[in-house]
Amino acid sequence: MTTNGTAPTRRTPDAGPEPSRRVWWRSLVDPVVRGVSVFGLALAGIVPLVLALVSTALVAIGVGALLLPYAHALVRAHANLLRWLCGRWFGVSIDAPYRPVEPVSGGWVGGSFRRTARLLRDPASWRDVLWLFYNVPVGGVLGLAAAVPVASGVEGMLMPLLWRLVDDGPGGSAAYWYLFVPVTTDTRAYIALGIGLLLLLAAPTVGGALLRGYARASRWLLAPTREAELTTRVAHLTQTRHDAVDTRAAELRRIERDLHDGAQARLVAMGMTLGAAEHLLESNPQAARALLNEAREASSKALQELRDLVRGIHPPVLADRGLADAVRALGLESPLRVEVVAELSGRLDPPVESAAYFAVSEILTNAAKHSGASRVWIDLRWESERAGARTGPGRLRVDVTDDGCGGADPSRGTGLRGIERRLGTFDGVLALNSPQGGPTLVTMELPCVLSSPKTSSS
Repeated sequence: MTTNGTAPTRRTPDAGPEPSRRVWWRSLVDPVVRGVSVFGLALAGIVPLVLALVSTALVAIGVGALLLPYAHALVRAHANLLRWLCGRWFGVSIDAPYRPVEPVSGGWVGGSFRRTARLLRDPASWRDVLWLFYNVPVGGVLGLAAAVPVASGVEGMLMPLLWRLVDDGPGGSAAYWYLFVPVTTDTRAYIALGIGLLLLLAAPTVGGALLRGYARASRWLLAPTREAELTTRVAHLTQTRHDAVDTRAAELRRIERDLHDGAQARLVAMGMTLGAAEHLLESNPQAARALLNEAREASSKALQELRDLVRGIHPPVLADRGLADAVRALGLESPLRVEVVAELSGRLDPPVESAAYFAVSEILTNAAKHSGASRVWIDLRWESERAGARTGPGRLRVDVTDDGCGGADPSRGTGLRGIERRLGTFDGVLALNSPQGGPTLVTMELPCVLSSPKTSSS
């Protein structure tokens, strides 16, 4: 179904242009570039390793306490670079296990001693140093091993030409050794060419397997331990609990303010008006009738304000019709042209539906106020954890795209921080892609359970 538009079409601007056909030589160049990069990273790791060991050894005499925070900052930067490369190049995601950085007092000297004490108690710091011990030899060897097959393959392919450079002619004793083959004749040169061709064919597979194995081994040392994951999880739950409490308190204050300044004030005024009409009913019926009309108008306005207040707490259409129809209703009320595509075969938990509904409402408001957009596309879909499942555990994904000028920034008070806090209560995430000039794409994901298929029409 489409709101304010024609037939729905799924819009995926984040997909970008069609990927170009992979050029054959890229499969040969990639193992060389990545292998040499891993080799260089391994050699560069000698510097932070030595600094970390030396500063740790000097802690006993006090000098190391001043140097250790800087040495470990270099170690962490080195490890974070590898984490980024493993995720970008090898498809192995490695999360950072570090505890949140807390401010310390006591000036440079006192602060350095406190930071050093924290580093010495942090298991992640020691695991980083242990990874450097592993990475310097293993990363260096595997990096070269991933690049060597390509280099050797190219050498073998050129062997019919190269061996003649050392050929002494008839009776000569010089031989061009290619791997295990002494090239002394054209026949052996072409045997070397065949071996080189096989190496080139196997290089992408062999090099890729070596580098992925290296990345997985690095993850064993660089990824958070189970204990660190639990600590981070507890910290995240504590923060989201505080955010939820703060949000609920702010919502209650808003409701109290709206009731006090709106409906309550109108009801008090209406009671006074009715009292005045009662006194004038016998002496001045015309004035009493006017006051009764005024009271009736005040009651209608108070009723409308109460309905608006209830809609702000939990819209009736959301409770009755579900998230998809509630979002379509938002599109009808928006001044922008909104197209909604929904793939929800059932109902979500009411708190999840409410969080998603108000997040979409806030994004539509931002788009109307700040983006200069004329059209908005909203894509709602539920993705199961099990392939083919129509209900059960999964996640709700909401994509909201506008054709505005872009440049949205959560730090500039556009309401996106509030949406993040609202979603964080449910372990949800928000991703923003808003380059200057547009378009703006906001993606939200919330873990949830989908109930049995809905029976209401859509």
